[in-house]
Amino acid sequence: MAIDFDVVDDIAVVTINRPEAMNALDDQAYRDLSRVWCDIRDDPKINAAIVTGAGERAFCAGADIKTFLTGERPVADLWQTQQGQLLNRGIELWKPVIAAVNGACIGGGMTLLLSCDIRIAVPSASFGLAEVKRGVFAANGGTQRLIEQIPYALAMELLLTGEAWGAERAERWGLINRIVPPEDLMEAAFGVARLICSNAPLAVRATKELAIRSRDMDRAVGLRLEQTMFEILRKTEDATEASNAFREGAKPKFRGT
Repeated sequence: MAIDFDVVDDIAVVTINRPEAMNALDDQAYRDLSRVWCDIRDDPKINAAIVTGAGERAFCAGADIKTFLTGERPVADLWQTQQGQLLNRGIELWKPVIAAVNGACIGGGMTLLLSCDIRIAVPSASFGLAEVKRGVFAANGGTQRLIEQIPYALAMELLLTGEAWGAERAERWGLINRIVPPEDLMEAAFGVARLICSNAPLAVRATKELAIRSRDMDRAVGLRLEQTMFEILRKTEDATEASNAFREGAKPKFRGT
C-alpha cells in the first residue's frame, strides 16, 4: 500500500508511503488516498486526522510525473466529478486535518497542504508549486486556495515562477503554523489534534464548515447559517454536558451527540 492508515484513539494518521519516489502519488496512490479520506469522513469514532510523509526527505512531491502527465484518460472522466474525491478535490470533510510536513512539499503535496487546517513543519521543509515548469498549472485548488491564504503578490510569485520557499519564509507569511525539530514533529501534530479532540466534536465540525463556507457566501447568508447551526448545537447532549460540567467544575465528557 502506498498509503498507510492508522487510528490512535480518535485521531486518524495518514502516511504517504513512497519514500523512494519522494512520496509522489501515482494513480493507485491517489485511489488509496481517496478511499482513506472517505473512511475518515464516514467513521464516527474519528474526530481529527494527521497527514504526513514517510521518510525524511519529502512530505509529498505531488503527482508522479512518470504516470500522471503521460497517462491516458477518457474525456468523459472530466464529468465524473464525484469520482476519486480528495481532501483538495471535492470531498467535504469537516473533521480537522493537521499536516505534519517532514520534508519537501511540492506540487500536489502543496495543494494537499493548502487543504489542511493546521500545518506544522520541520526546518528542512520546502514549499512550492512547480507545475508551470512541467507545462501545466497547480490544479486541485492550487490556483484557488493559495491566493486566498497568503498575500496576492506572494501567491503569484509561487504560482508563476515555480520556485520554492523554505520553512522560515513559509512560516513568516502564514503558510504554516510553526516549525519544530524533526524528532518533535509527530508529537507536536498529536498535541494539536488532542487539543481539538478534547472539544465537542459536533461543535468542531460545525466551526470548520462555517469557516470554509463563509468564503463563498455573502455576510447575511453566512450569519443566518451560523445562527441556524448554533440553534441545532445548543440542543445537543454535548451542549448540556458542557453546561453541567461547567457548573460542577468538572471536565466535560463529550460523545458527539
